[in-house]
Amino acid sequence: MPPDEPSTPEVTPDPDEIFAGVPDAFGRLWTPHRMAYIKGEGKPSGPGEDEGCPFCHAPTLSDADGLIVARGSLVYAVLNLYPYNAGHVLICPYRHLADYIELTPAETAEFSEFTSRAIRALRQASGSQGFNIGINLGSVAGAGIAAHLHQHVVPRWGGDTNFMPVVGYTRVLPQLLADTRKLLAEAWPRT
Repeated sequence: MPPDEPSTPEVTPDPDEIFAGVPDAFGRLWTPHRMAYIKGEGKPSGPGEDEGCPFCHAPTLSDADGLIVARGSLVYAVLNLYPYNAGHVLICPYRHLADYIELTPAETAEFSEFTSRAIRALRQASGSQGFNIGINLGSVAGAGIAAHLHQHVVPRWGGDTNFMPVVGYTRVLPQLLADTRKLLAEAWPRT
């Protein structure tokens, strides 16, 4: 029989000290600005409700304040406030609608043209080597703001995926959104 092992007394942590700065092996990168996104602040509650919609509000601001890269007649390009990658652009119709099939032919044409312009501007301004382009249509498909249609144009570079998003659930952006907006607005093709 093995000798009796000494027992280790079980320690019950003090409830006031749990997660309150007890040293561990993890570093912390605090991103308190994301709490507004997590709580759903500024999201319209339904497809027909445009009050409080950030995509209806952004065009009422100056380009700099609304992070608008370019304005068209029927759609506009705006930086994502919570980007997946530096330069993450959203193409939005001005009209508050939730479904792609609700776009008029003219809106569809300008929506497509703005996607092309976003790609050209991102290539010129940041040397993007590839893109993820897509629409999350409906909340069950992952749309954070399902009430207002928007398309993502996410620039990609070789090696841009690292351990931070996978292990730390954190994205590292090398530039302030205002600076990115200015660069893309200057690089935006006019025709």
